[in-house]
Amino acid sequence: MRLFALFAALLLSYSVAALPGNYLAATPGNADFALVDRHSQALIMVDEQDHKGVLRAVNSLQRDIQRVSDKQLSIRHSGRAKQLLIIGSLGKSALLDQLVSSGKLDVSAIAGKWDAFQIQLISQPLPGVEQALVIAGSDKRGTIYGIYDLAETIGVSPWHWWADVPPKKQPQLYIKAGTAFNDAPKVKYRGIFLNDEYPALTNWSNEKFGGYNSKFYLHVFELLQRLKANFLWPAMWNNAFADDDWQNAVLADEMGIVMSNSHHEPMLRADKEWNRYGEGPWEYSTNRANIYKFWQQGAQRHKKLESIFTLGMRGQEDEPMSEGDNIELLQQIVADQRQILRDTFTEQPIESVPQVWALYKEVQGFYERGMRVPDDVTLLWADDNFGNIRRLPAAEERHRSGGAGVYYHFDYVGAPRSYRWLNTVPLAKIWQQMALARQYQADRIWIVNVGDLKPMEFPIDFFLRMAWNPEAFNADNLQQFATDWASQQFGPAHAATIAQLLQGYTRHNGRRKPEAVEPGTYSIFHYSEAQRVSAELTQLVQTSDSVQQQLGPALQDAYIQLVAHPLKASRAVFELNRAVALNRLHGEQGRASTNHQAEQVKFWFAEDARLTEQYHSLGDGRWNHMMSQPHIGFTYWRNPPANLMPVVSLASPMPVADMGVAAEGSAQSWPISEYAGQQLVLDTFYPHGQLQRQIEVFNKGTMPFEFSAKASADWIQLSHSSGKITVEQNIAVSIDWSKAQTGLNQAEVHVQGTGWGGAKVQVSAFKPASTATTGFVEADGYIAVEAASATVGDNSSKAWWQKVDGLGRTGPAMVAMTQADYQLSDLSQAPYLEYPLYFHSSGNFTLHSIVAPTLQLIPGRQLRIAVALNNGPPHIVDTLPDHSEQAWQQAVLDGVRTIKTPLQVVQPGAHRLRIYLLDPAVVLQKLLIDTGGLQPSYLGPPASLLISPEPG
Repeated sequence: MRLFALFAALLLSYSVAALPGNYLAATPGNADFALVDRHSQALIMVDEQDHKGVLRAVNSLQRDIQRVSDKQLSIRHSGRAKQLLIIGSLGKSALLDQLVSSGKLDVSAIAGKWDAFQIQLISQPLPGVEQALVIAGSDKRGTIYGIYDLAETIGVSPWHWWADVPPKKQPQLYIKAGTAFNDAPKVKYRGIFLNDEYPALTNWSNEKFGGYNSKFYLHVFELLQRLKANFLWPAMWNNAFADDDWQNAVLADEMGIVMSNSHHEPMLRADKEWNRYGEGPWEYSTNRANIYKFWQQGAQRHKKLESIFTLGMRGQEDEPMSEGDNIELLQQIVADQRQILRDTFTEQPIESVPQVWALYKEVQGFYERGMRVPDDVTLLWADDNFGNIRRLPAAEERHRSGGAGVYYHFDYVGAPRSYRWLNTVPLAKIWQQMALARQYQADRIWIVNVGDLKPMEFPIDFFLRMAWNPEAFNADNLQQFATDWASQQFGPAHAATIAQLLQGYTRHNGRRKPEAVEPGTYSIFHYSEAQRVSAELTQLVQTSDSVQQQLGPALQDAYIQLVAHPLKASRAVFELNRAVALNRLHGEQGRASTNHQAEQVKFWFAEDARLTEQYHSLGDGRWNHMMSQPHIGFTYWRNPPANLMPVVSLASPMPVADMGVAAEGSAQSWPISEYAGQQLVLDTFYPHGQLQRQIEVFNKGTMPFEFSAKASADWIQLSHSSGKITVEQNIAVSIDWSKAQTGLNQAEVHVQGTGWGGAKVQVSAFKPASTATTGFVEADGYIAVEAASATVGDNSSKAWWQKVDGLGRTGPAMVAMTQADYQLSDLSQAPYLEYPLYFHSSGNFTLHSIVAPTLQLIPGRQLRIAVALNNGPPHIVDTLPDHSEQAWQQAVLDGVRTIKTPLQVVQPGAHRLRIYLLDPAVVLQKLLIDTGGLQPSYLGPPASLLISPEPG
């Protein structure tokens, strides 16, 4: 690896703190600032002429300090004290102006910047004042962010209201001597979209506040302030933000929240406002005058409020326009909207009025076919509704004065399957996609669809903090963020474990969204797949229960909301579907255990309902209606009206003893298989493959019976040769390789019990001539390799493979990264991933490259890699060969695409596979080489055995 590898490692290991700085002193020092000590408290000083939003935030800080220390600081507009907490906005605070003019405070680092703040400790700033902690903002929001930075630092989580996270009690609060720093956002507009909000959020807000009014939005706005966000698309399914309660808009402006409307609600008029006041059809070609007037009213209404005007037009209720691909009409619509803004904002140029064109769904096609808007309009690129950005700015588009942004999704209603219930997007995927957005300068607006807001607390926090400072996050500190976040909510003692739980359930949901999990998703036949996933989730739940038992009573509600509920709910849906699969199989095989599996289905369905009820009971019904989104029983993209109990098979076993036998890997069972002329067969054993395979002996009646099992060859080992069957029992079959012949060995296991003759299960084992193997060894008809197990070569400062934990379904992923617009001119210089392989066979095999469903998001670039075996010429592979709707739907449901490439292995032995980087944004997760025995499964088999060469 080149010298760059060391440089890259150092670069990626460095990060700016993603959570607020540690300027709170653990123990007081002589020069520390006493915000609260045993005998006194600092005096809060703020100018009464400062912004209303700042004064509101100061009052909130006063309450936060009291929550933490049980001491209430006084707020004054004038006066003196030995310890002052001075808060103010530049140009709105006479006291700040005095400190600046006297040379006590230098604000040049934030003056004139957008949303910037400065926190600085000053000695003897004024006569009679020993120390002052100054929070200065470049503007209203900057001051507010500084205020809440201090609140978070002293121990008040941004989620104290929305997730019942209690403050960390500290009777004394000291700020470290020498504290001085400033900060400002890298992304200008950073926010969320409350969407798909019925039934959960709507019913909750109706019950608690009487609807989506200013009493409700006050809490949304404050959460955004605490997370240093400034942008909101409001709930809109059956609501109209400014029309439902005009104080919504007034309060947003006061609190520094820039309002806009979603991608299909132009000119700050809600979709539902047209239903209420519109005249005629929502069709511009035939009803221009009425729609024009409707938009004029929206512009006039928000003239004095900080807003961003959405341009363009879609059909009502977020459908495509009825006029179809009429680009000329859409250009006329934008021109008219711009004219309305000119006529409204007569005292400023149109270029200074914030505007956005959301290139969502079919609207991006208008752009690609040549439609353009003025340079001062922000282009808001969208993902595919499943977290994969569709397009980013090309080099020539990055110079537009309006810039570009990204509309992202944690929640979606639509094909191929709606997902509205739990957090399903791993942090690593958010980071990988949004880091590309930052790199390609789509950083004017970052907004994410968060559905009901709860239960998306964890990814919302990450998304908005990354929007503030994308450079604070890298591939190597995502787990640290999770740990820090867990520590902020629950304390440091269990933070690392809680972080693993958060990442664990999200990894599981990232593999396949709960609404899309079906009985056949995870294989109950091959690689013990469903059983392994079950064991993984069971272990996570057991760990979670252990942690929860060790947390104090004050943390219980928050822990259930943020950790236990999403984890256990995810598990319940998985186990429900696994039980349905086993119930169906056992029913087809006539097992007496069919009814037990039916009871398991009922248990997990009831457990899902119990978990929801537990959530609703928290805080005496504080979160009633939340988490009530139907999520069981999908048959197509739209959710069912309620959770639907799956249909189960029931058996009526007779009071007799009746044996059945099944072999792992098949739905066939004896004696049905014998009648059909089919044999029970175990997959072939290999020395470096699966160590055991199972034969199941089961009862089809209610009376127990004795069985015996005997192998026809001494190289077959059985865990049980006899036993008594009440319901069922497994016989583990393994191989004594010292007794097996070189080559293919074939024999059978004879199981006798009830019935004529008994069952015969065919067993085969292949013993290769050579055991001197190195690398990932072929066995069981395949080689499976996790992408991150590679040796990396030829990384450079312009192009490199980056390992990212949490991005793969079964392990870390390798991400192709390059400088913006860099293209390789010489394939021999391309960074590569190298995997040592050992084949016991030869022939024309198939390489399955499993990649994330990334889209061709960079104009003029494909998503290619190159594959080479040994010293052969690299074969260029397009990882996005099929752009059809059907292929996309399958990819986003599976969370991956599988690309098949021919691979010719001329002779057995050691080989070397290389994957070369050609284009950025390819995410390689896993490699499977099918040598003739690869079985169908969702995640693929576990990694093959890796044998390292002996030393020397």
